[in-house]
Amino acid sequence: MTDFQNKVIYQIYPKSFCDTNHDGIGDINGIISKLDYLKELGIDMIWMCPIFASPQRDSGYDIKDYYHIDPIFGTMEDLEHLIAEAKKRDIDLMFDMVFNHTSTEHEWFQEALKGNEKYKNYYFFKTGKDGKLPTNWDSKFGGKAWKYVPDFDEYYLHLYDEKQADLNWKNKEVRNELIKIINYWLDKGIRGFRFDVINNIDKREFKDSPDGLGKQYYCDQPKVHDYLHELNTKSFGLVDGTITVGEMSATSVENCIGYTRPHNKELDMVFSFHHLKVDYMNKEKWTSMPFDFQELKDLLHTWQVKMQEGNGWNALFWNCHDQPRSVSRFGNDKEYRKESAKMLATAIYMMRGTPYIYQGEEIGMTNHYFTDIQQYQDVESINAYHILKEKGLDEEDIHKILQEKSRDNSRTPMQWNGSLNGGFSDVKPWLQSNQNYKEINVENDLKDTDSIFRYYQKLIQLRKTYKIISEGTYVPYLEEDDSVFAYKRYYQDEELIVVNNFYGENITVNIPHIHEYKVLVSNYQEQDLQATLTLRPYETIAFYK
Repeated sequence: MTDFQNKVIYQIYPKSFCDTNHDGIGDINGIISKLDYLKELGIDMIWMCPIFASPQRDSGYDIKDYYHIDPIFGTMEDLEHLIAEAKKRDIDLMFDMVFNHTSTEHEWFQEALKGNEKYKNYYFFKTGKDGKLPTNWDSKFGGKAWKYVPDFDEYYLHLYDEKQADLNWKNKEVRNELIKIINYWLDKGIRGFRFDVINNIDKREFKDSPDGLGKQYYCDQPKVHDYLHELNTKSFGLVDGTITVGEMSATSVENCIGYTRPHNKELDMVFSFHHLKVDYMNKEKWTSMPFDFQELKDLLHTWQVKMQEGNGWNALFWNCHDQPRSVSRFGNDKEYRKESAKMLATAIYMMRGTPYIYQGEEIGMTNHYFTDIQQYQDVESINAYHILKEKGLDEEDIHKILQEKSRDNSRTPMQWNGSLNGGFSDVKPWLQSNQNYKEINVENDLKDTDSIFRYYQKLIQLRKTYKIISEGTYVPYLEEDDSVFAYKRYYQDEELIVVNNFYGENITVNIPHIHEYKVLVSNYQEQDLQATLTLRPYETIAFYK
């Protein structure tokens, strides 16, 4: 077993973690101030969303300089201090590398705009055809994926925001620049890399698409594997102990096996998002519907089994900076917040893969439920508001959709205590704090022996103690049950059964020979181990023998 399979990684959204310089924005020194807290939780690595110099059009995912720290977060000296202090606590850092695109303020793109052919070839500049755009592809942030440049009578490609120009990976000079960037940060002591939407880097052809999306021309195209192998063998693959993960947009299991199969020398693991689209009506994000539990089960089982068969590796997660809070989405954040938060944690982190915990998840932070478009900061959410309005939806329906789906739900400031702004900052935060911070905060959870934090701490300890969790084989269980998600794990002569009630009512299940097992972990205190077992609302139990 290689090192990454036994790690637990904690994701920080730096703008919202902890503000120490009184500007309402989290900073590197804020992360340093909370390292002992993260050590107590038991994590091994911190993944930080981008802290590079950026206009912050897309919260730092629009990078204008890969070698410098954005002043809103601090200085290079602050970062070096963070690396050293984390290392003292046996914690490494993972950087978020946005290599599909740069900010249009990046010097490469600025040179391209001056007509410098070398740098124009770093991007995709295309002429229109028949008075139309080069292709009919949609941008993922709304509108079309091409922006007109009058000086050239050409358009440049931006699959995301118009200020995020897609890089041309076919150009070896571009690839060499990106390899150089990775090696620079390896020399600084960074030991993890998360690659943003990395399966979109091979733009195979520029043709109109019947659905207007164009994914068949740029998503999971064959050269992605070649490009990742080159990156691996010329940078992070040369340094022992480095951990890599790719964010995979609209991907397939087969490709993810290829990306993560060890002998391919590409990436260690992948984030896939199919299980987080089960509440999309007709596969459209900006809609409102209850999540499809059977589809959720099927997807989780399928990815576990197929990745296992292909010797691939999953990143395990419910939450991240791009997703609403899982306890509000798949649990019950009011009557059963503690129970459902613990259940969701057990369900996902007992699987085969590497766990990623997103800041605030470990204390059960919830969606914010904003009521005014002025409260939102996320460019995607603001664009969606205007698009939905143009479609004729009324204000109430639009706000319900945004309350359920906006990325700002995960980006509200971390709730440290019951003081002003949840202890995140002593001035007005860049994004409004959740109004429930007096009840839901780290200080309260650390005092409570039965808290969500203590439960996460226990799950992490179990993963490090029982090899069956980190290394065991995964087998789906109770697949036809319409309320329970369950699976078995096997390792040598050990067996683990994990049973999760996803609903707020009692559910009866039959588990033969249950008396032969012991309860490894549960979110309810007393257990009556009968073959016919009644699971209480959002109950989770892991049985071991």
